[in-house]
Amino acid sequence: MRRYNVRIELHSSIYNPDFTLLHNAMASEGFSRFILSDNGRTFYLPRGEYTINSSEELAQVLVNAENAVQSTGKSAEILVTESNGCTWSGLTPKG
Repeated sequence: MRRYNVRIELHSSIYNPDFTLLHNAMASEGFSRFILSDNGRTFYLPRGEYTINSSEELAQVLVNAENAVQSTGKSAEILVTESNGCTWSGLTPKG
């Protein structure tokens, strides 16, 4: 399994409901808004950032993200990267 990070910037979208639709659509495609730390704590990713563990190729992960965005009726900029690890600061803990 590979880990991918996906960044989506919705066009003309500054209101939370648009991101709520996107979050739901991305979840239906298997993407998560959360990241798990080495010590087992879960954190929210920044708005518009998602992660997925998948055996699919990079191009297919992009297609899946595009499908999710399309279902919101919005246009967006999408960036997919394969991740070999990450570190962070200031993310909000879940729960």
